[in-house]
Amino acid sequence: MVSSHGTTKNPHINECCSLSNGPLDQADSVHLAQQFKVLADPARLRLLSILCDEGCGPMSVSELTTLSGLSQPTVSHHLAKLRDAGLLAKRQTGRTVTHEVQKQAFTALCKLLSFD
Repeated sequence: MVSSHGTTKNPHINECCSLSNGPLDQADSVHLAQQFKVLADPARLRLLSILCDEGCGPMSVSELTTLSGLSQPTVSHHLAKLRDAGLLAKRQTGRTVTHEVQKQAFTALCKLLSFD
């Protein structure tokens, strides 16, 4: 059996543990590690889960503050970290700022975690 990068695979390795597209390259590894680092914070993970549960947004900072139980400055801080990691997009209309999940980035994380 030959792996996707040309080496011989150990026949005893369970196929369910392999990534469908082979091992990650250096750039993808760094990028995904940065995203996972951002998600390692419970408040950020909660905010992302609220957005996902509400159809991936858009949701205002005020709505996220109410639903999360966090203060507005705390929510804004964590949303900025999620945006910087490429997981959220920000839109401003007048004084209202909304955030929505960047579906392509979120799908890539889900795909990696599901090993599909």
